[in-house]
Amino acid sequence: MTIDRLVMAFAGSFILISLALAQWHSVNWLWFTAFVGANLLQAAFTGFCPLAIILKKLGIKSGCAF
Repeated sequence: MTIDRLVMAFAGSFILISLALAQWHSVNWLWFTAFVGANLLQAAFTGFCPLAIILKKLGIKSGCAF
């Protein structure tokens, strides 16, 4: 799996988990959902993604899997 796919998987998982926590625990978990969404938006424009940097240092391959 490539870095791009892992970043999308992490973001999607965090969003779904925080939405579930907002439903069952506290509505304040929606702030975490907003944080993840804002980070995805800024990464789309700037190309800076902390998770991608960490995954690259861990040796996960980047780019196309072809």
